[in-house]
Amino acid sequence: MANSSLGVELVHENGTQQVAEVELLPATNDDHGGIIVDMKEPMEPASFATLLRASMSQWRRQGKKGVWIKLPIELVNLVETTVKEGFSYHHAEPQYLMLVYWIPETPSTIPANASHRVSIGAVVIKDGNQLLVVQEKFGIFKGMGVWKVPTGVTDEGEDIFQTAIREVKEETGIDTEFLEILAFRQTHEAYFEKSELLFVCMLRPVSFDIQKQDLEIEAAQWMPFEEYAAQPLNQKHGFFKCVTEICEKKLDGNYTGFTHRTTKSSFTNRSSYLYLSGKDLNN
Repeated sequence: MANSSLGVELVHENGTQQVAEVELLPATNDDHGGIIVDMKEPMEPASFATLLRASMSQWRRQGKKGVWIKLPIELVNLVETTVKEGFSYHHAEPQYLMLVYWIPETPSTIPANASHRVSIGAVVIKDGNQLLVVQEKFGIFKGMGVWKVPTGVTDEGEDIFQTAIREVKEETGIDTEFLEILAFRQTHEAYFEKSELLFVCMLRPVSFDIQKQDLEIEAAQWMPFEEYAAQPLNQKHGFFKCVTEICEKKLDGNYTGFTHRTTKSSFTNRSSYLYLSGKDLNN
């Protein structure tokens, strides 16, 4: 925990001097020479400004670098004060806003907010050539009669293969087993000026009766792959054409994707998944 109080010299109108203890904001040191202020208690903006200025003065003397202030949505009344003291927005979540200030007179090394979202496209094939496809009620393909594979965005804390399984189930009612990542695409300014990584995943169906989602999906069916590939979109559009060609090679046995393998960090003891080509490795 960072220092909780600071001695400040006060000069009165009669010229006398007095050293008073001024409380500092509750804060902890981070792992990179900075400070994290996690505000929880209600406070008037004027009182907060006084504490913030005193705290910043102390942290400067201590040689601190980045100062993070986490304001829960209940303390939105402190946002304007924080910004007026030189802080910038870093990121926002439903429950809080994070602001940051770089103290040294050097270029800031504070990392930017997350720059990408992750999404998937799910290739599900049964009986050798029957592809699971949907028509969407919303989006750029609405009303165009385009059949496409199920797609979706990862939830927080969700792994890529879990997203693929979940999205297929939600959109079509089909249960699947993840096989591999066939390819991925990076695009920029795709979602609120953020970039996107889209992973094309291949899955094996373990159920076959379609029960489409009514909210977002207009129609869903098993379609012969040749019929899907013959759609004009898949014949002329760069991305869709490439994915179609990859699927064709996969069906012919001439393409190897990336399977997932569980790994564990020796530092945090957390498990994660490494996606790799298993062609020349023992699984």
